[in-house]
Amino acid sequence: MSRATTTLPGDPPGGRRAVAVWSIGVAVYFVAVIFRTSLGVAGLDAADRFHVNASALSTFSILQLLVYAGMQIPVGLLVDRLGTKKVLCLGAVLFTAGQLGFAFSPSYGTALASRALLGCGDAMTFISVLRLGTRWFPARRGPFVAQLAGLVGMAGNLVSTLVLARLLHGLGWTPAFAGSALAGVVVLVLTLLFLKDHPEGHEPEPFPHQGAAYVRRQIAEAWREPGTRLGMWVHFTTQFPAMVFLLLWGLPFLVQAQGLSRATAGELLTLVVLSNMVIGLVYGQVVARHHAARLPLALGTVAATAVMWALTLAWPGAHAPMALLLVLCVVLGACGPASMLGFDFARPANPPERQGTASGITNMGGFIASMTTLFAIGVLLDATGDDYSIAFSAVFVLQALGLTQILRLRGRAARRERERLVASRVETVHVPAA
Repeated sequence: MSRATTTLPGDPPGGRRAVAVWSIGVAVYFVAVIFRTSLGVAGLDAADRFHVNASALSTFSILQLLVYAGMQIPVGLLVDRLGTKKVLCLGAVLFTAGQLGFAFSPSYGTALASRALLGCGDAMTFISVLRLGTRWFPARRGPFVAQLAGLVGMAGNLVSTLVLARLLHGLGWTPAFAGSALAGVVVLVLTLLFLKDHPEGHEPEPFPHQGAAYVRRQIAEAWREPGTRLGMWVHFTTQFPAMVFLLLWGLPFLVQAQGLSRATAGELLTLVVLSNMVIGLVYGQVVARHHAARLPLALGTVAATAVMWALTLAWPGAHAPMALLLVLCVVLGACGPASMLGFDFARPANPPERQGTASGITNMGGFIASMTTLFAIGVLLDATGDDYSIAFSAVFVLQALGLTQILRLRGRAARRERERLVASRVETVHVPAA
């Protein structure tokens, strides 16, 4: 089968209006990623400002990701029930308040609270953008639209790496973080004024909401689908190596373990982001044309990432050669696009009224893995006297766990997807002509 889907009856038309509205939602996600990844270029500054060690420093990102992961299913339910606009507006208010609070935090405790608030708002953005894409674009464009959203998110990471890092070292902590919070205000106003949940004539069918019974049913039915669970484990296994590298530990690893200057380390972090953006476009186009490529792309990314980390950590010299670090960063750039493939397993496994919930379950995977690895690396660094080779070996443990689950679920998910495709074709054949 060369195409992911054909045009379905009732598909939204797409077009310029769809692009304009979707772009507003993506802009909210873009700003959320800038705020989320801002600590990645400020990790060493944060350690000095709040006088904390590696474990305490990792707590910033762990708490942020804990809140993010814990919010995924509630946010998915909210998106299914309230629509995209309301959830995106609430998210923008929360992550802007979190970034502003982080700018003025006088202590480690208040800074932690600010990052938790930021994580809560950030959690409301990506699932909303995925839902917005399914409401405004035809189903056949789903994989490409989702990858494009992920690419824009990585552009936010690029802004953190290039722009926010310079502001931080040029203006100082408070002006840099407080100034960046203005971007949150801008996207909030745009969302309030111009964003619509769906095009006219494509309103979702009324769906009964029955309190706790509705919540339990949505979660249970989404989890029951093998495609949802496979999507979660694909996201779990592919996303976290790059997330951990960009969010916190990449800069310290490159500076302290590899002996690079902060400027050179920043350039390598930028390379990860640029690689992500290019590979994201490629993966999106490949999957849109060849649906069966989803799993080979995901497994290939996991294998390449494991090989490059093994070579880097086991290099016999004091520092890995620059050529090896360059290849490592290019390969890490594939992790984000590979994680987006998880949604391409969950999306066809669930009906439209359950897309938010299923996406929330899928999106939990990578952030749980990232949170676990962030914590493990921080603890191992403190326990081994900053031995990065031992600390980063935690990556292989999480990859092995995820790979086991992917191989266990792939057959069931494929059979279920084929059954759904056959059933949809039968229903189409039996629809009477108007």
